[in-house]
Amino acid sequence: MRYMLIMQVGAEAAAAFDPETFDMAEAFAAMGAYNEELQKAGVFLSAEGLSDAAEGFRVDFDSVPPAVTDGPFAEAREVFTGFWIIEVSSREEAEHWARKCPLGPGTALEVRRVNDLSDFDQNDEWVAKEQEWRAANS
Repeated sequence: MRYMLIMQVGAEAAAAFDPETFDMAEAFAAMGAYNEELQKAGVFLSAEGLSDAAEGFRVDFDSVPPAVTDGPFAEAREVFTGFWIIEVSSREEAEHWARKCPLGPGTALEVRRVNDLSDFDQNDEWVAKEQEWRAANS
């Protein structure tokens, strides 16, 4: 089973962030050690950090055509700042790795199972096409 660990920073923590006093080298070392542990355990598939929300945009499909709003998003209670994708044998193992992530107060991980094609109707033509696309690109 694949799980996505989605890093979220609360609005208060984001507002309190001071790049002048934040030790980026210490943060990189902690995250690097965590990623290395995931790799050694054989569960690491990928991880990425996301750019600042001010660089992003949101597409709202409540209208036609869809409306595009530039970031940052003032109404957001938390900002997604990065993610990991891990492959583990159970929800409990995903929880184990999520608990080990070196995050601090004001941050959280949302952990969601990534659907596999086997979760869907195998007789559906679009599921079959997706399987073909994936096979061609692997």
